[in-house]
Amino acid sequence: MSTSTYKRFEDPESGYLPDKMTVYQECLQAFNASPIRAKKCRLLLSRLLRLLYDGQTFPKTEATNLFFSVSKLFHNGDPSLRQLAYLAIKELCTISDDVLMITASIMKDIQGGEPVFKPNAVRTLARVLDGSTIHAAERAMRNCIVDSNQTVCSAALVSTYHLLPVAHDVVRRWANEAQEAISANKKLVRSPYAIHEAFGSSPRLPQSTFFHQYHALGLIYQLKKQDRMAMLKLIQQLTSRQPLQSPFAVLQLVRYVAALLQADTNLSQQFWPLFASWLNHKSEMVELEAAKVVLTGSFKFNPDQQLKAISSLQELLSVPRTVTRFAAVRLLSRVALADPEKVRACNSDLESLVNDPCRAISTYAITTLLKTGNAQSVDRLVKTIAGFMDDISDEFKVVVVEAVRTLALKFPEKHSTLLSFLGDALRDEGGFSFKNSVIEAIFDIIKFVPVAREASLELLCEFIEDCEYTELAVRVLHLLGEYGPKTPKPSLYVRHIYNRVVLENSIVRSSAVIALSKFALVNDRKLTASIRILLKRCLQDADDEVRDRAALSLRLLEAADDGPTAAAKARGLLEPESRFSLAALEQQLCRYVRSKDKSSFTTPFDITSVATHTEEEVLAAEYKAKTTVEEDQIVSSPTPETTKATKSLPEPADLAARADLLEQQYAQELSAVPEFEEYGPLLHSSEVVELTEVETEFVVSAVKHIFKEHLVVQYNVQNTLKDIQLENVTVVAQLDTDAYSEDLAIPAETLKPDSSVSIYVSFSRPHDLALATLANTLSYVTKDVEEATGEPAEDDEGFPDEYQIEDLSIVPGDFVSPCFTTSFTNVFDDLDNEEVSVYNLGSPETVKIQEVVTKLTQSMSMMALEGSDNVEGSASHTLKLFGKSVNGDRVAAVVKLVSSSKGVMMRIQVRSSDAELSQLLANQW
Repeated sequence: MSTSTYKRFEDPESGYLPDKMTVYQECLQAFNASPIRAKKCRLLLSRLLRLLYDGQTFPKTEATNLFFSVSKLFHNGDPSLRQLAYLAIKELCTISDDVLMITASIMKDIQGGEPVFKPNAVRTLARVLDGSTIHAAERAMRNCIVDSNQTVCSAALVSTYHLLPVAHDVVRRWANEAQEAISANKKLVRSPYAIHEAFGSSPRLPQSTFFHQYHALGLIYQLKKQDRMAMLKLIQQLTSRQPLQSPFAVLQLVRYVAALLQADTNLSQQFWPLFASWLNHKSEMVELEAAKVVLTGSFKFNPDQQLKAISSLQELLSVPRTVTRFAAVRLLSRVALADPEKVRACNSDLESLVNDPCRAISTYAITTLLKTGNAQSVDRLVKTIAGFMDDISDEFKVVVVEAVRTLALKFPEKHSTLLSFLGDALRDEGGFSFKNSVIEAIFDIIKFVPVAREASLELLCEFIEDCEYTELAVRVLHLLGEYGPKTPKPSLYVRHIYNRVVLENSIVRSSAVIALSKFALVNDRKLTASIRILLKRCLQDADDEVRDRAALSLRLLEAADDGPTAAAKARGLLEPESRFSLAALEQQLCRYVRSKDKSSFTTPFDITSVATHTEEEVLAAEYKAKTTVEEDQIVSSPTPETTKATKSLPEPADLAARADLLEQQYAQELSAVPEFEEYGPLLHSSEVVELTEVETEFVVSAVKHIFKEHLVVQYNVQNTLKDIQLENVTVVAQLDTDAYSEDLAIPAETLKPDSSVSIYVSFSRPHDLALATLANTLSYVTKDVEEATGEPAEDDEGFPDEYQIEDLSIVPGDFVSPCFTTSFTNVFDDLDNEEVSVYNLGSPETVKIQEVVTKLTQSMSMMALEGSDNVEGSASHTLKLFGKSVNGDRVAAVVKLVSSSKGVMMRIQVRSSDAELSQLLANQW
């Protein structure tokens, strides 16, 4: 066969597939011929495999005929033909009948065959066997696992993975062989038919790659992952007496340790010596994986240990291997999102990567510098990155734009430089994801940087003149209608919006009509008259939705002329002051539609039951979603188990919806309790407060719910014991003040082993913000659970017992909700009641300013504004906080932190419309 003919028929890139029936007939003829022509059979097998790998299937009868025809090739001794035959049998055995007939031939090759096709025979045997026939081949599989040939051992171990779902109990008996395979010295038996590559610069090939350790470790983990003590013993054994030689196995071991830390973060210090050795490992990928785990925020590694991981990544920035530098700089970029101060020590090395030949590395280097740099370096870095924006893909352009967006919120005074960069990005070529990220960045600047609002709106007006994406045009028009009327010269944006009515499709025209109608609400009669004329022209539009929207807008504007009341109603419809919580609305609608009681559909859906939010509350949720970084962004999931858990975590853009759902969930749970029906709406719920350690036999946490006249404490109790059942479970809470009086307690009747319940204790609270401390005692009746029935004996009366848990404090932050404001300085100056307090927090060696800032934000339950929650320097910092009390009072705080030789000094200046609130927040430490 000529080269051109072979390429035309066999090249996967050509898109050509051989005819299925032709291949079928030729295979039957060639495989049943005598003598067997090995070269022709190899070519036909390659075509058959090409069909099977492409997803083509054969009917069961034809597949069975092919299966037994291929099995006749075992009479030929050509090793290459036999290898291809095993590949074909593996694919055909799943769609053929009577595949067990070939077991004897496969077992013959396994027990005395050549090393070149023995691994293929092991893999094929695993596909042929099932739960009822695996016992016949159990001894052969065990021998292959402990085989001295590394390739045969790896094939047996991998095949065992496929046997786990069908014969788990049998495979469990092979754990000792797998354990032995890890420590055994396997050799890489070479065949003259195989082609190998030299490792590194040495011309000699290694005697063993130790890759079988990776497969053996994975099998042992599957067998022991439910036994925590067995996993701890295995890790100790593999890191002390039998150190792993394969870097892939060490990498997998790091991930298994991370899985244990995910379940119990208190093991972090116990495993730190291991991570310290892995951070200095000879394999770069092991160092990277260990650094990922150490820098994950959910694990309790102290700052000094995290600094060592940063140092390890800093060294990897200068290695010659491109993929290693890329992985290190990408991890540093993700860490910089959560804590720029940690990465600032690597700025000099990142500077050297700005001109790296790999544009992906240089992109991450500059974006990391943008996150960790100061205001003086913004202009230089933005100018540098603008020089090679055309040379990188849209994926990395999005990374750059995200860094610029974060920078705009962090340094509002640099908005002109950053807007110029974003404007150039809008004019460049790019896909939807890139353009959408630029639009999102400009939207955030408009919302959270008021001084840059007009310049940003001009950029958006220019963008929609030549926008090819309908979705983006609709969003921009909505934003122009929301913020355009609030500018000093709203008439500047009317022309751009009306051009969309004339030139765009029906979807964009409909959005433009609503945006135009909002400009008629400004106190400008001439502009209002012009808007009405433009809306009347829209009544002649070809699309019915455009006409309907124009007619509705004109009707509302005409009604606004009837008086102040009608005008306010029209404004409320065109420009509502509050918005529905979309997450809560979706939840309520789903519950209404999925109701088992179909007669409930006769009752209309009650829209008043859905929570609404003011514009400030919506901005607060959006701001928190934009500036919060989830821990799963910093490190990839180490195991399949953590992958499943990580997928359920929200992205940063979904944090606002998550907060709404959590608040709605609390409200629904409390409203379902008859005793709380008359308490009214839920005003605020605190964060979860842990009252016991996670290792205790009873794990208790609490959530404080504030109502208008009541305080409800929800105690979540988990019974970790396997053979003890609790009954009549309640919490005895004793207050240290007379300001609160206990109304009722709702106990849990039964708390079964390894389960959780919620217990409620309600107090009447005064109208003022009274502080208190609750001394809590868990009271219950203990009963032993019988192993046979899983229930206590009928005659077991149990015995009463108590369990002391930590005290719970009612703090001022329980009465405050985070809130956003676009102008913190103006709001702070408008508030009258001021309270100032000064504290000495202790030595700078033990007190870190970043930790103080995080604790203040959480304890005061207020929102950090203007990027003040990120500490840039270690000597001084100013934190700006804003929120609202449950009584509707606004409260703002300016906290100044200074570190000196005398200690870390903190000055809290709180202003509020309520004098008592200011005093409590300023003096709670």
